[in-house]
Formats: sequence, structure tokens, C-alpha cells
Amino acid sequence: MTTPDQPGQPAAEERLLRERLQRAGYLADADLATTVWLASALQRPLLLEGDAGVGKTALATALAQSQNATLVRLQCFEGLDLAQAAYEWNYGRQLMAIRMSEAAQKGGSHDGAGRVRESDVFSRDYLLERPLLRAISQQGPCVLLIDEIDRADEAFEAFLLEVLAEYQITVPEIGTIRATQIPQVILTSNGTRELSDALRRRCLYHYLDYPTLAREIAIVKAALPEVDTRLVEDAVQFVQRLRREDLAKIPGIAETLDWVNALFQMRHHSLPEDMSAVLGTLGCLLKTREDRFVMGPERLRQLVEGRRTVGVAENANEQAKATT
Repeated sequence: MTTPDQPGQPAAEERLLRERLQRAGYLADADLATTVWLASALQRPLLLEGDAGVGKTALATALAQSQNATLVRLQCFEGLDLAQAAYEWNYGRQLMAIRMSEAAQKGGSHDGAGRVRESDVFSRDYLLERPLLRAISQQGPCVLLIDEIDRADEAFEAFLLEVLAEYQITVPEIGTIRATQIPQVILTSNGTRELSDALRRRCLYHYLDYPTLAREIAIVKAALPEVDTRLVEDAVQFVQRLRREDLAKIPGIAETLDWVNALFQMRHHSLPEDMSAVLGTLGCLLKTREDRFVMGPERLRQLVEGRRTVGVAENANEQAKATT
């Protein structure tokens, strides 16, 4: 015999998480909500992989907003090092303290009271917190977003393992700084390089794909409630077909939102039949010269009408039918 979900039960907490994310403007499906909830319950980092523009970064933002938590973001890039990711010493302030001490000594103070010791300038007061240290130093709820981890070097992953395993950072001059409240960690990857097995083992995993037609329509309606439903449905169907084309950069959800908003600002209530009007707005969707070049008026009309590119095999079949 089953009983209704009560507050505190896993199913109820998972449903509450989905509702909070929705109020924050993020529509998560059941699988994603379950994985996010498990990552929080198990205090494990969550690794999100997927193409650019599918909503990985937006999830971390919405999660922080839904929990009234501080969002700390570390944007990864090639060459990212410890000083940029975790901490560095405030050398300017340290030098000033030393010179002020020397000036006090020259001014006649010989009792040693004004002398600066090494332990004085290598204390927590002189430490500049970067995202990783800032996240584990938070006293309240915190979401740590490590964005595009695949852009960082493999050497950085080795240092990151200490943070993700024990939620602590070792500063040689001070010691080990441990988190008083464990942050919820979200790592995102666009798949530009393979991540190490050690990093993957530390994390729960979810692959975030492009949304289905129904889900993307719901996302656009939630983000742009003032836009006509007909325009939203027409535009999203067009984008879904466009993603099946051989493009250098597939448009993501953000591009869909920009395009729908652009059409709305141009006072369109549905997808215009005049392809020249559509061509003028393609800068919202297509972000490379090559992609823009292949999308002429005739190809656009085919996409609007729901037709895809005719391949060699299909063309041969059509010709065979015509001769019979």
C-alpha cells in the first residue's frame, strides 16, 4: 500500500525542487531534477555535459536563485592556474605593511612592537579569495559553478580533485581551509576534450540534450509570456528543423529566445511568409558566415514548410518514381 508523498520524502523533495526551478525560470525534466536532487542529497558534484546553448549554465543560476543561495562562478579557460581559480596573496598590501613597519622602526621605535613578522603578512587577512576559496568559505548556502571545465588544462583537474573530494583547499603558509558548509557544485562541459576518469568518478553525471519541441515551446512561453502563442510555436518548430541541418554552430535555447523576441519586437504575430523578413533576423540564430551563406530564401522556405534537404538517394528515388 502506497501513501501520499509527505514533505521530507525523496519524491516530494524532488517535486519541490522542480517547482522551485520553474519559478526561477528553468523547466527541468524529471531525469534532470532527480539527478540534481541526488547530487544535493549525496553532497556530490554534478557534471553536466552537452552542446553549447542547451541550458547547463542556466541551471546553476536557477538553482542558486531557487535556494536563495550565493552563486560563485569559475569560468574555465586554457592556462587557468591556482592564483586565478583558488587564491593569491595580496602582494601590494603585504608590501605596504612591511614598509609601514620599516618606517615605524626608523621613527624611533626600537622595542620590536612595530616589527612585521612573516606570519603577520602571510595570514588570512592578506589572502585574496578567488572562486574556489570563496565558495568553500561561504557561511550560508552556495552554488559553485565550474563552467566549461573542458577548456581548462588537465593539470588543473588534478588540483580540482582535492576541492571536490574533501571540499578543502591547502594553503602552504596557513594550512588547510575546510568548508564550514559544503557548496553544491555544478561542472559543465561542452565536450571539447575528454575529461579524466578521476574527475568523472567524483561526480554524478547527466547529459543535457536540446529540448524536445513541447519543452522548448514551454520554455519560450515562460520566458516571453507576452509573445503570441502562434509565433512561439511556428518559431520553435523552425528552430527544431534548423538544428537538423549541417551547421557549424547549432542554435541553442538562448538563440531561440533572442529570435522569438526579435520577431515580436518587429510586431509579427506568426512566422512571416516573406522570407526577406526572416533573412533579416537570422543573425539571432546563425552565428557563422558559413551557416549564414547556406541559408538562402529557398532553403528557408523549405524549413518553414517542414521540408528537409533532399539527399542523393532521395533524389534518385524521386526520379525513379517519375519515370514509372
